[in-house]
Amino acid sequence: MSDLIDLYYWPTPNGWKITIMLEELSVPYRVNLVDLVKGEQFEPAFLKLSPNNRIPALIDPRGPEAEPISVFESGAILQYLGRKFGRFYPREERKRVEVDQWLFWQVGGLGPMAGQAHHFRQYAPAPIDYAIERYTREVERLYGVLERRLRDREYLAGDYSVADIACIGWIVPHEKQGQHLGSFPHLKMWFDTVMARPAVIRGMAVGREQREKTDFAAIASVQGHHSP
Repeated sequence: MSDLIDLYYWPTPNGWKITIMLEELSVPYRVNLVDLVKGEQFEPAFLKLSPNNRIPALIDPRGPEAEPISVFESGAILQYLGRKFGRFYPREERKRVEVDQWLFWQVGGLGPMAGQAHHFRQYAPAPIDYAIERYTREVERLYGVLERRLRDREYLAGDYSVADIACIGWIVPHEKQGQHLGSFPHLKMWFDTVMARPAVIRGMAVGREQREKTDFAAIASVQGHHSP
């Protein structure tokens, strides 16, 4: 059995979370592209790994007790890798809670709302003014939350952590979400700092060629919503 971690992935903000984390950890891994345009996320084999039919998913051949383990949901994968390798996810409970707050804020707020704004602004079959305004404003509010948080700190939860890794990819398509980073100077400083990290650059480059060829409108029509 190979010792390589198997990552089931497509280059979206949720997928980038895990390639960035693995690159930050310098952990060898194998990328298995799940072509969202072809609907490979609905294949029975992938469903066994990810019951919600969404990337990313991961198989670690050397999980707990040295037995294989599969993990789905990007936030859960980040926590698992952070615990296993002891990096970017604090061991001390008070610090870990601080990171978890911002990780779950991204999973429950920034990601879904930015995804909806992106969808209704870019890919809805017909413009729906109410939806565009609702989600664009909510993303603006969430950017404001980040702006206030980063006013007096370099990273979201103290040291650089899975919270920053989770959020960064969702800020990349800010213009398509109707946002302008010039309006959020502290957020922009954080964005520029994180985006300059070599592991972030490498992680976001995984599958770039496939992303550039991706018809995201087709993905939206297949799965009913859009992950940019």
